[in-house]
Amino acid sequence: MADPARNTLPLPDYDHLPIGGLESRVRSLSADEVEELLAYERSHADRVPVTELLANRLEQLRAGAQPTSGDPGAIRPEQSEGHAGSPVSPATSPEPFSPPPHGTPDQFGKPKGDRT
Repeated sequence: MADPARNTLPLPDYDHLPIGGLESRVRSLSADEVEELLAYERSHADRVPVTELLANRLEQLRAGAQPTSGDPGAIRPEQSEGHAGSPVSPATSPEPFSPPPHGTPDQFGKPKGDRT
């Protein structure tokens, strides 16, 4: 069931922002908008690092700080690259190695020589 309050937040993708991206994006919000996010956070996930970040920003705004444009290059979920497979290629993979001296289930170990 979707939470209707989520659709009215100043940052529409708020629930999916990593804390680094959130820190940059809240800089563009007014004190009222930061208060709204803080109330939403406290009534939902109540993540300590996020509530501290929002409370600190609200304090800065009340002390006279002005909203800025934020960091347009901030990490955003919609910009993240999905997992497209392993970055390993033949050029970066390790050299093949010999099986251990005791052997493997499909390859028996080699005798140490003639032990009489």
